[in-house]
Amino acid sequence: MNKKIATSFMVFALCASIGVVQAQNRVYVIDQRGAVATSGTGLCWRTGYWTPAAAASDPAGCQCDKDLLSASVCAPPAATPVAATPRQQAPVRPPVQPADEKITLPADALFDFNKDVLRPEGRAALDSLVEQVSGLDLEVITAVGHTDRIGKEAYNQRLSERRAASVKRYLISRGIEDNLIYTEGRGEAQPVTGEDCNGLGAEHGRNRKLVACLQPDRRVEIEAIGTRATDTSVTK
Repeated sequence: MNKKIATSFMVFALCASIGVVQAQNRVYVIDQRGAVATSGTGLCWRTGYWTPAAAASDPAGCQCDKDLLSASVCAPPAATPVAATPRQQAPVRPPVQPADEKITLPADALFDFNKDVLRPEGRAALDSLVEQVSGLDLEVITAVGHTDRIGKEAYNQRLSERRAASVKRYLISRGIEDNLIYTEGRGEAQPVTGEDCNGLGAEHGRNRKLVACLQPDRRVEIEAIGTRATDTSVTK
């Protein structure tokens, strides 16, 4: 006799000896604790109602006869997908575009000849620059000083550096952060007049014609770099 297939008279004998309570139409013997009764080797005791089809419907079918039942019967139920909690949408930020605003200020508009102290007109020009960059997410402002070729090269280098430093100090006083301002002096090394002023006389003393001609070389180039939000709304 197959050890797993227990006959009904053996089941009844077992019930009589251990007081098993048999639920109606269950295909396995259920003991008084509500658990399936098993043999000493761990096999489930079947009742006279047992058939393969009935075992598939019995709550203990997969526990006792998993090898006889189809995989679809004993497969764990598919987890019900949990609806994802909608994330709170981040506020839509306006697109930004790089901005590069560059102005070149004549040194004569900022300083007196051969001086590094800002004139009132120079402060007004820098005030205008601060207003222009107020809408930028500012990354850096560069201030590069230049001189003409009149005088000694070493002196012109120091003068261009002092003038750039004066611009920086004023911008800081207007609220621009110190670490956002870069200054440099290039002396007479980068003239913009080229050879236009050649032949106008000596380069020492106050040669008025030469001083006037070289004016474009005496300059401070100021460049503000950052990003600016763009308004994409449409007005109707």
